[in-house]
Amino acid sequence: MAIDTRNLEQMLSELRAASAVAGGKPAAAAQDASGADFGLALKSAIDQVSNAQQQAQQMAQGLASGDESVQVQDVMINLQKASLSFQQMVQVRNKLVSAYQDVMNMPV
Repeated sequence: MAIDTRNLEQMLSELRAASAVAGGKPAAAAQDASGADFGLALKSAIDQVSNAQQQAQQMAQGLASGDESVQVQDVMINLQKASLSFQQMVQVRNKLVSAYQDVMNMPV
């Protein structure tokens, strides 16, 4: 499974824009030229994780049903890739929740 660096760049540009706004710069100056939407980038990443899990599950079912075209090593690799991508998504979620809680606990 290849990592989609385009989505990472979009998320990074959104974080930079948010940091600029938090630093007191005007919103127009903080707006990135790419106009990346953090929500869309996050949804895309979640969809990729979901697709990886579905593909791994389908391969595992094919192996269990006796499909001769499915190799054991391919199934194991895809299951591990799906597991790692899910664990990565959980860590991203944890960081987002932590950042949200930090922002909400800031004195106004």
